[in-house]
Amino acid sequence: MHLIDLSSPIDAKAWEPNPITHDIMTPAEGAVHMAREMKEHADIDFDPSVLPDGELLNLDTLSLTSHTGTHVDAPSHYGSRAAYGVPLTIDELPLDWFHRPGVVLDLSDAPVGTIGAERLEEEFDRIGYTPRPYDIVLLNTGAERYAGTPEFFSDFAGLDGPATELLLDLGVRVVGTDAFSLDAPFASMIESFARTGDRSVLWPAHFAGRKRAYCQIERLANLSALPPTGFTVSCFPIKITGAGAGWTRAVALIGDEPAAPIPTV
Repeated sequence: MHLIDLSSPIDAKAWEPNPITHDIMTPAEGAVHMAREMKEHADIDFDPSVLPDGELLNLDTLSLTSHTGTHVDAPSHYGSRAAYGVPLTIDELPLDWFHRPGVVLDLSDAPVGTIGAERLEEEFDRIGYTPRPYDIVLLNTGAERYAGTPEFFSDFAGLDGPATELLLDLGVRVVGTDAFSLDAPFASMIESFARTGDRSVLWPAHFAGRKRAYCQIERLANLSALPPTGFTVSCFPIKITGAGAGWTRAVALIGDEPAAPIPTV
């Protein structure tokens, strides 16, 4: 079995609209910290210098949103009410949605703005496959080339309402994209709304989840390394109680060869 990492990193050095704070406690600092904790909570005196190199455990403390890096949006992210009842939070979703056959649609030639249903159908014809119920559909929009820059959040293509509904009509429950959002960029949607007065152009891919329960995976990576079909996507979201999204280490599993031995660390 060959594994392909589909996840983008959480990197405090990269440009983000909601900046990441990443504080690192070194192993040496961790030894001193543990000694202080032992004294404060158990009144135990401990000299960290007796440890190898005076080190114990390092510790990372991060401040970030649940939509940073590769993540899964839950139905509750789309609103507090839904036509089918109370929207599910990320910890309530069925696990079998997130380990399913994958389909990649190459939309990398799409200009900044919206992608319509006709373009998806053209891609179905090109690859000779129409998504089946519970397939995980991944959109290769080419947005990954801007990852880590401000352009990643403004220069991409997203689905319009009919395109989203087409996938949901086919029984798809998880749709992924390499872009910042499954919807078109903010500026594109606002311009369209100002020109037409049509509210349906505002976040149609997200608001489709108020009519039918489904999830989005945003900010994927390496989609161009995948074949159109013939692989499995595994993208279980982190179980955060009551959250509207959860990070995922999404991977593609290709073939049925035995996995390579894990190297000794």
